[in-house]
Amino acid sequence: MSDTIPVPHGLPLDRDAGPFDPPRAITRLRAARPVSPLIFPDGHEGWLVTGYEAVRRLLADTRFSSRQDLGIVHVPYETPGMPVATEPSPQIPGLFVAMDPPDHTRLRRKLTGAFTVKRMKQLEEHIVEITERQLDEMARLTPPVDLVQAFALPVPSLVICELLGVPYEDRADFQANSAQFLVKDQTLEEKMAAFGAMNMYLAELVQRKRAEPGDDILSDLARHDDLSIEELTGIAFLLLLAGHETTANMLALGTFALLEHPEQLALLHADPELVPDAVEELLRYLSVADIFYRYATEDIELCGETIPAGSTVVVSLLAANRDPLRFDDPDTLDVHRKARGHTSFGHGIHQCLGQQLARIEMRAGFAGLLRRFPTLALAVPAGEVRLRTDMNIYGVHALPVSWTDR
Repeated sequence: MSDTIPVPHGLPLDRDAGPFDPPRAITRLRAARPVSPLIFPDGHEGWLVTGYEAVRRLLADTRFSSRQDLGIVHVPYETPGMPVATEPSPQIPGLFVAMDPPDHTRLRRKLTGAFTVKRMKQLEEHIVEITERQLDEMARLTPPVDLVQAFALPVPSLVICELLGVPYEDRADFQANSAQFLVKDQTLEEKMAAFGAMNMYLAELVQRKRAEPGDDILSDLARHDDLSIEELTGIAFLLLLAGHETTANMLALGTFALLEHPEQLALLHADPELVPDAVEELLRYLSVADIFYRYATEDIELCGETIPAGSTVVVSLLAANRDPLRFDDPDTLDVHRKARGHTSFGHGIHQCLGQQLARIEMRAGFAGLLRRFPTLALAVPAGEVRLRTDMNIYGVHALPVSWTDR
């Protein structure tokens, strides 16, 4: 492997190549050394994996653990106000994304029936109805409006609240707490306050579900006597957070990307049948859930590099999805591309459980938005759109848009 690029000190985060592209330093590093050493701010000598092949291999290899309680958590970027960890983080009950088999297997298995392709297809018509109702609400507003608040956030929030059995009128609190929890440079106290507030709310909710179950996913889970209230709360936290944050940001950032690529937008207006392929391409092109972590449980060879036991490994799904060794002309948005095989939902045993739900929401969302608002346009210069570079899930804080009556 080439050593011509210096070992980075801290994870490059600056979106200096544009709002939709990886940091230039990441792109250069992937070309020179797709499995690269990385010096963390606390001095830890970890690794950064950016190449498509290496990312797929790593995510499929269970020797790379997802558990954060195996050792000290090393954060690859500066976190002002956050104390340097001196001991492992305790494992959070129910949070199976941070678990390995057999614990991960036991908890995830409880949910596989709820998120099957068949079950999601049965819900598709209802999700389209929810989307259309929200588009009706948006059409009543006087532009300019913020697409995030008017459409991108309400649609997945309505869907996940209904699926889980979470009262939608409680959304303001859980959305505010989940946003605070995802801010990169929040202090530990602020993050824990947000997590604690969501946990308290969800613990009360799952206790009610256990006492009086309804027709929803949390009630189905509450019927399992072998799941503790703490585990039910952790699962609910994970599903609620993932169920609205990722899709909301894809709808908003995806719309921004299409508005900034009018030739691609015109293709979708001319042929709405392209929307499913466009969704896969936007997932690849944007990769809003970019950075993940793994922990080497032994010395592991990965694409010609040896990662020592105890290393924290940072994985960039966005870099993998822009790898020219896997995708032709990867930095071009192309709605005709067959982007299957992208890593945006992960890979291996932790591949996103709700990916089919997300796809249905995005297909309904983009198709409905393009049909109902064919003259949709940015209401501010692109450079004024506030990017979520401060958040663990990328996107835009707001997307001011306008339209004209046909």
